[in-house]
Amino acid sequence: MIKAPITDNELIAHLEKIQPDGMTLFIMAGGQFRGAFFHGTHFINQMRANHHLGILETLVLGQACLCTALMIPTIKGRGRIHFRYDTNGPAAGFSTEADSSGYVRGYLLQDPIPVTQPLDSWSLEPFFGPGTVTVTRFSDGAAVPQTGSVEIKHRNIAKDLTWYFLQSEQIHTAFNTSIKFDRQGRVIGAGGMFLQTMPINGGKDSGYTKYTGDDLFDGIEHAFNAAPPFGEWFAENGNRDDIIYGLFREFDVQTVLERDIIFDCPCSSEKYAAAIAHLSRAEVDDMLAHDKDPIEVVCHNCGSIYHIPKETIKQQLQ
Repeated sequence: MIKAPITDNELIAHLEKIQPDGMTLFIMAGGQFRGAFFHGTHFINQMRANHHLGILETLVLGQACLCTALMIPTIKGRGRIHFRYDTNGPAAGFSTEADSSGYVRGYLLQDPIPVTQPLDSWSLEPFFGPGTVTVTRFSDGAAVPQTGSVEIKHRNIAKDLTWYFLQSEQIHTAFNTSIKFDRQGRVIGAGGMFLQTMPINGGKDSGYTKYTGDDLFDGIEHAFNAAPPFGEWFAENGNRDDIIYGLFREFDVQTVLERDIIFDCPCSSEKYAAAIAHLSRAEVDDMLAHDKDPIEVVCHNCGSIYHIPKETIKQQLQ
């Protein structure tokens, strides 16, 4: 991927002051719940710069990419996950993808998103209509990917993904994402949290006795819902540990792993040159005869722009 530069000096100064990006994986209540907390302010700004997005477009794709990053802990082995939202509303939807190494990429199905009246809130509900939420898992070594799909219920990305996990995978899961803009429309804070129930030793008692049954579930749900807006938290230089150990202090929370998550894509000029060379000979000949030299190729997954000399394509044909 070619990373587009961030050129706003005030934004650069702000990004240098706040905490670095990163994801904390944690468990609590004797392993009955697992979670992930992601600081992604730099991540969202890179996504925005690469796709040259406006405020509304950044909010939609940003929430989608935060949710996709938060699903990385659910990937088994060296697999990847694809998250797609298709709606007949003005936003149309998005397609995002992540793999177990920690990269996330994605794009909007409609950019720019048409706006017919001034926005009076940060709710995305007016831009989403009926449609589907689809999650596809590509497992290492599996011959066929596993796909699940549910109808859009809430017209809210995080809530609809929560609904997907309950309906399609029968797992109690929660997502919460937040993006903070300043008055000039800059992204100054972004982050998200994921929680999920876990089976304990094939159904055996976990040994955690402070809360049991519905009391435990309700207590953790209450703590999750009491979280401050993560975008504001990170914009004000908040860190991940204070949130995790503050919200869930009653539930014996333990950090399991710290990891990096980045907006990235495995595309390259070499891959696109090879892809062009593998088109039908008639298509390649037409491209060589009529397109400008070098040939411009834009990666829809990450927004990278490649300029491939025609001579490179000719060499691929030999």
